[in-house]
Amino acid sequence: MPQHASPLRLFQNAPFRALWTATLASNLGGLIQAVGAGWMMTSIATSSDMVALVQASTALPIMLFSLPAGALADGLDRRKIMLTAQIFMLLVSVALTVCAYTDLLTPWLLLGFTFLIGCGTALHNPSWQSSMGDIVPREDLPSAVLVNSMGFNLMRSVGPAIGGAVVAAIGAAAAFAINAASYLTLIIALLRWTPLRPAATLPREAFAPAVAAGLRYVAMSPNLVKVMFRGFLFGFTAIAVLALLPLVARNLLGGSALTYGIMLGCFGFGAIGGAFASGPLRERYSNETIVRSAFLVFSAAVVVLGLSREIWLSCLTLLFCGACWVMALSLFNATVQLSTPRWVVGRALALYQTATFGGMAGGSWLWGTIADSHGSDRALLISGAWLVLGALVGLRLPLPEFEGNNFDPLDRFSEPQLRLDLKYRSGPIMIMVDYDIAQENVPAFLAAMAARRRIRIRDGARQWALLRDLENPDIWTETYHVATWIEYVRHNQRRTKADAESAERLRALHKGDRPPHVHRMIERQTVPLRDDMPLKDHPDMH
Repeated sequence: MPQHASPLRLFQNAPFRALWTATLASNLGGLIQAVGAGWMMTSIATSSDMVALVQASTALPIMLFSLPAGALADGLDRRKIMLTAQIFMLLVSVALTVCAYTDLLTPWLLLGFTFLIGCGTALHNPSWQSSMGDIVPREDLPSAVLVNSMGFNLMRSVGPAIGGAVVAAIGAAAAFAINAASYLTLIIALLRWTPLRPAATLPREAFAPAVAAGLRYVAMSPNLVKVMFRGFLFGFTAIAVLALLPLVARNLLGGSALTYGIMLGCFGFGAIGGAFASGPLRERYSNETIVRSAFLVFSAAVVVLGLSREIWLSCLTLLFCGACWVMALSLFNATVQLSTPRWVVGRALALYQTATFGGMAGGSWLWGTIADSHGSDRALLISGAWLVLGALVGLRLPLPEFEGNNFDPLDRFSEPQLRLDLKYRSGPIMIMVDYDIAQENVPAFLAAMAARRRIRIRDGARQWALLRDLENPDIWTETYHVATWIEYVRHNQRRTKADAESAERLRALHKGDRPPHVHRMIERQTVPLRDDMPLKDHPDMH
């Protein structure tokens, strides 16, 4: 297993240091606002499920809008996207503050404001997380994810306590005002940041095809599907603690807003410890062992939290909850980033967030409903049992390791010199690749072609098929379609170094000194009365 790089090395990177520090201040404001919103809902609502819906209203937009935001992150300037998101959240927070000061807030209006802030977060997060690969080297990505998580939880260790004190002393409206001011730090840092973006060799992919490409890539990547399903399970079950914590503080412990803030602070302190422990643990144990342990320890802690009536025991329990929370979620995040090429990383991260925050939104509603009917203590006990089930799922769907495949671009494709006057939008294009395979190599060829089929479809091929010549059975022809010539070029540029093994296996099985022959053809569904695709060097063109 690779050696763990010290997270402190990241702070020698000036852009990372500046953005991380600004994000720290923004997170502090967000956590103070979360305490204000959670505690205000306990004051203006009459049911437990409305309190839990504060968490759901923040997580739901991330589930709904992360994929479109990921497509934008892969196709547009990520810095501009983040600036837009931060300015939007600033304006929403100012409106929330005004409504709170003027006593206009109702439970549903409060949920509306938290939903809008969640929309800004959904727009910001894919660009921010996918920017990590632009700011730090690949080998530092796991550390960067952990340091980002540690920064958030550093603020979580003090922010909720500050928020509880602010709410208890001068009211929730002040907490909302502090959050509005905190967005300015990150806006200023983003304005000063000048990221290096590689020069685009092709026109930007249209929005709808970009979204479809992200969905297709993840669907054809078994490791990513595993990570996202495990993230959904963890978010669905573990969110019970954060969703019900205001009720635990008020009903089970008889505390105040300050009690709630202190308990959230303990969760944050535990998360910091988990961030520091994660690196050494990864050197000794597999990713799956760490994640499975996080499920089980979180389960035990949730059960104790549901049974406890002493604040010191509940706070001690929350330390373990926080540590398991950050270890599991940071491993999921880093695995997605290291299992995805740069061209689609924003969309992959967005789909991971959709799965995880979708689980959190659904879980917040479910545990709130159970708490409303049977009490928050029983809801916590039930969620603890479901966390054990999440650990058992790892026996069938284990988390992959970081050092598996190299997803850097292969960069072997050169656009062929065409004799037809083709435009990027010309199509549809049909590709045929001829292989000459000896009979004794057919089983190995079919196994290699199964992997090739997944790669082709994952990178944009349509109507993939494998043909065998009836008169010369040694001849096999792989065929597939792409919509336009530019999609064919993109299809080939998406190939990674991890995909090279499949091509090399097929090349080794092919008979003869020459490589498999590739036919590139443009389709016509009708027979035109004239040649609508003339030769480039034909005199009639001029």
